[in-house]
Amino acid sequence: MDALRSALQPVTHNLPGPIRDLGVSIIGETCYKALILDIDETNTECIKLAVSKGLGIGIVAASAVVKVPQILKLVNSKSASGVSFLSYLLETTAMLITLSYSVRNGFPFSTFGETVFMTAQNVIITLLVLNYSGKASGAAVFVAALAAGAYSLFSENVVDMPTLAYLQAGAGVLGVASKIPQILAIWQEGSTGQLSAFAVFNYLIGSLSRIFTTLQEVDDKLILYGFVAGFALNVVLAAQMVYYWNATAPAVKKIPAKKQ
Repeated sequence: MDALRSALQPVTHNLPGPIRDLGVSIIGETCYKALILDIDETNTECIKLAVSKGLGIGIVAASAVVKVPQILKLVNSKSASGVSFLSYLLETTAMLITLSYSVRNGFPFSTFGETVFMTAQNVIITLLVLNYSGKASGAAVFVAALAAGAYSLFSENVVDMPTLAYLQAGAGVLGVASKIPQILAIWQEGSTGQLSAFAVFNYLIGSLSRIFTTLQEVDDKLILYGFVAGFALNVVLAAQMVYYWNATAPAVKKIPAKKQ
């Protein structure tokens, strides 16, 4: 290890300024010195922090596209079979509360950044499910309610921090509850329908990773318990995806066109 350290240190001590600044901004001055300059493999605290930051950045990056396959499946099939509107409604509500709670508490972006992208994708999916379920008229109501909720949650004058903390506790319950309608929909239909396997398994991996990053970077039990409970139900969804892998989705009934 000493030989490897001697070989690497001339490089790590002469990294370009922008790279050094980026490293310091991610893991802090102390851990940058320990891991990059000193290459100290015995500093377990800094190693855990670096792993946590790496996972967090990876989760945020993956979240930008994690639900795109689900969106494409809905658009291509023009069917919402196997996809629960209630599940996405509850999940979007929970994510919006968690996003406002994290932003207003000043948590590191790496610990909640995926919520931004996933909330936006959830809105698109929810609108598509409403449209393909014959409830397109409800889309405007959903968007208006979402906008009003976002304004209230991010405004200190409307929702104060003690109230937001109570809402975050409820968001953990909502996040868990959001999985139940989806689990029931799959069980009742005997098929995963248009549910995306890519999204389901990425949710499973992401929720497990979030437990680790939360333990390392955020001392908040409300956030932690939500991720733990969410992971448990994501395991159930992943198991259903495997069990019903070759099941055929129920045929979509087409409504005859009205005669002119």
